[in-house]
Amino acid sequence: MRAPGARRLRALAFVAALGAVTAFATRRPPRGAAQDAVPRNGAAEGAVPGGPGRARPAGPRSDGAAGKADAAEIADGSGAERPAAGTRLWDWAELFRVSALFTVPGDALAGAAATGRRPGRGTFLAIGSSLCLYHAGMALNDWADRDEDAVDRPHRPLPSGRISPAAALTAAGALTATGLALAARAGRAPLALATTLAATVWAYDLRLKHTAAGPAAMATARALDLVLGATATRPRALAAALPHAALLGAHTYAVTTVSRNETRGGSSTAPLAALVTTTAIAAVTTTDAARTLRRLRTSGRPPAATARHGAGGGRRARPVAPPTGPPPALPHALTALASAAYAGTALTPYLHAALNPSPPLTQRAVGGGIRAMIPLQAALAARSGSGASAVAVLALGPVARRIAGKVSPT
Repeated sequence: MRAPGARRLRALAFVAALGAVTAFATRRPPRGAAQDAVPRNGAAEGAVPGGPGRARPAGPRSDGAAGKADAAEIADGSGAERPAAGTRLWDWAELFRVSALFTVPGDALAGAAATGRRPGRGTFLAIGSSLCLYHAGMALNDWADRDEDAVDRPHRPLPSGRISPAAALTAAGALTATGLALAARAGRAPLALATTLAATVWAYDLRLKHTAAGPAAMATARALDLVLGATATRPRALAAALPHAALLGAHTYAVTTVSRNETRGGSSTAPLAALVTTTAIAAVTTTDAARTLRRLRTSGRPPAATARHGAGGGRRARPVAPPTGPPPALPHALTALASAAYAGTALTPYLHAALNPSPPLTQRAVGGGIRAMIPLQAALAARSGSGASAVAVLALGPVARRIAGKVSPT
């Protein structure tokens, strides 16, 4: 049996790695970096802020000097402004959309909570595998869309020439191999799930993205990621994780459907459908938590049990110490809190995009849906009784929002 100290060290190492990414992604840009910004796709009317005391019309520069200089000045529809990079690290951060990486650990933690066990070595291996496969998908996505992005998103790292297509494809392959190797360390069942997940990611990016099966493929990938965390924690826990995987998959389906129009806009149907889906998911998790809290308030804690002991035939009652740990109401209160945060993060951007399906508002809706995955994962973990995992996942939310101001998740 492994010592508790080793588990704490692994947890601290994981937090330190996330902290290092946060420090990199939120550091100040080099002195003299360009600070101007225009909305993605030129989606603005008239003039937009271009720095103190001057304005620039939306659209391509008239002098034809588009390219790396303009790429450093573009702010996307989510409101994120990418500082002009002094090193290639910023280009890779944009390619990998590092602000979205904080939506990944919650999948495995929610899956582990569904098994009824605390996160262990297998859970952290599953998180590492998920992070690798997620970023492999990001690199492969831009490689597959490089011709389309040259028209719709010329500021992206590949069409702007800051990263070569060969380098992006190589990174996708290397990260996929690393993710599978980490899953293999967790066991046969996690490796089988990670292989299926990787196949789904590559199929989505290369074939299914622009077909009717695209949203379903992406939803399947997220659901598999949660189940990967469950089986890495307890190999025979597939059935226990399926209800949570279905809720996370439904949310992912809705977000992916909205994202299909983020560069063109013009459709209110997808944001409205996402609005309904988010409301239903929040209702499921919130109603369950509220019902449990009412039952606990009505019945109170169960009375302490007693044990009978005695010598020579005599018996006397001795109360058994009450169980230690958090009160039973705490995880359910966290479920209600996380469900409210989930609804608050996603519903408003969806509503705005439904009322005005312009590209900037649609992109903000996609960004809100991506960030809403974090409180949803926390609600699912708390719903299974894992208050500690729920708190850990919720703590990633403010960090993801801060980094999204530097590197867009879309």
